[in-house]
Amino acid sequence: MKVCFETFGCRLNRAEALDQEAEYLADGWELTSSHSDADVIVVRGCSVTRRAQRDCERLIAHIRKKYPLKRLLIEGCIATGHSAKVVVQHTPSALRREKGVVPVPTRTARAYLKVQDGCAGKCSFCIVPKFRGQSKSVDFDAVLDKAKRFIDAGYHEIVVTGCNLSLYASDGKRLPELLAALAALSPDCRIRLGSLEPSDVAIDTVTTMAGNSNVCRFMHIPVQSASNRILTAMKRPYLIKEVRDIVFAIRKQIPDAGIGCDLMTGFPSESDLDFMATRGMLERDPFTRVHVFPYSERPGTSAAALTSVVPPEIRKARARELTLIADKKRTAFARHFIGKATEIVVEDEDTCSGWTSEYLWCSCPNTHQPRKSLVRVLIVESKGHTLIGTAI
Repeated sequence: MKVCFETFGCRLNRAEALDQEAEYLADGWELTSSHSDADVIVVRGCSVTRRAQRDCERLIAHIRKKYPLKRLLIEGCIATGHSAKVVVQHTPSALRREKGVVPVPTRTARAYLKVQDGCAGKCSFCIVPKFRGQSKSVDFDAVLDKAKRFIDAGYHEIVVTGCNLSLYASDGKRLPELLAALAALSPDCRIRLGSLEPSDVAIDTVTTMAGNSNVCRFMHIPVQSASNRILTAMKRPYLIKEVRDIVFAIRKQIPDAGIGCDLMTGFPSESDLDFMATRGMLERDPFTRVHVFPYSERPGTSAAALTSVVPPEIRKARARELTLIADKKRTAFARHFIGKATEIVVEDEDTCSGWTSEYLWCSCPNTHQPRKSLVRVLIVESKGHTLIGTAI
């Protein structure tokens, strides 16, 4: 029996899909990338943006039309009636999970460790809480146990994922304490954080990151806007000063760290002045990896009912403007590493390529190291966002 997975969206979706793949493999199934070969096709959807949902729905419609007799499972966050058609399998893997025995995925270069799900936020533009529900954290000891099994399986990087990592709480421990415990498991395994909402937890996490050399030197913050007026309209639980406090703490404690962010353009009522505040922050502050996207209405959110709509062409034009600025800053950040040493976890054996701790793609030509290897690299040049190095 063969199963094919199609996964959209965030690292959390990716982590869930990989866990599910591991369960199928443990039950004797074979993975395939071909819909025609598969006995079961699993689509893990995403509705965070209108484009993501449209891409999911197009794929689902294509599969149903071309392979009407195949078993199609639709999971994840998908804002359509498709979710009502999901078939829940009670497989031997599910029984193993109930007994606390869960197979570990081994076919990726980096392991994805889900520690939290759900979100207590009430952001006016976000549909995710309608699918994920309230915040739920994985038991602290269970997280460490699974991380140990990843390490035993040969992983040298574990990516910690969740719907809202800043809400992690188990046995009186928060994310900073969890991060420190994960880092202590093995000095040869890097720990990378997924996106972290602006909060006191984020400030404390910076300190934990600075104190543990095997915690990746990168933090991604979903800023969205640098206008306090727009942040309030979005019902985001912070003001821009709190974001800048986190950025300042990172730069003070970990000077060479990468700092990522999400920026949304064209939220309802966003004026030229609001946009200029966001553009000014991006130009001024040391962001090195920026995801820019125009606002898209999500049915069922309070923002979708707002009347002061920014025309789509303005949303897109503003997004293009921010993307150009972000591209230049990332190129300059990459150039900064010439002559310095860093590490990669090999994802592409042919080119000995992988992500640095700071989240820059790096290649080592004429070097051969097996996938998953942790390789020390001296950077000799940069090409755009990409680093070129030699193995030390």
